[in-house]
Amino acid sequence: MNKREEVLEGFSEVFNKRAWLDKAKMETALAGYTASEVHCIEFIGKHQDPNVTKMAESMYMTRGAISKLTKKMLKKKYIESYQKADNKKEIYFKLTEEGENVFNIHEQLHKEFEERDKEVFAPVTEEQYDAFLTFLERYNQHLEAEIKKQGLTIN
Repeated sequence: MNKREEVLEGFSEVFNKRAWLDKAKMETALAGYTASEVHCIEFIGKHQDPNVTKMAESMYMTRGAISKLTKKMLKKKYIESYQKADNKKEIYFKLTEEGENVFNIHEQLHKEFEERDKEVFAPVTEEQYDAFLTFLERYNQHLEAEIKKQGLTIN
């Protein structure tokens, strides 16, 4: 296996192990909420004036899937919709008290996981971070270009 393959396999292995390790605690703390609902709540909690299009792009889901998800979440009262006075066409979302509670639990879990893993990041230098972030940005741009080249769209 060459270095490129090792890097790609390493990304996959680390991502999968972290997801597997975090899953049990997430499922226990957020029992009753689907992963999609939690990710949607996270997006709404972290962004100003979130709408279906922004969520679809960020979550790599279709607008139709996000519309269906937000309708369920509105019915369950995890989120509320609103419109701006200057734009009655666009619908935006904000968290309800229950949605805020889920958001806060999720954020706290991420802080716990970050604390658990901090020893791995302690010896990493700024230069190493910069090099890694540069690589990730280049790779991300490459993948975006490939998506466009193939005519694929999220929406």
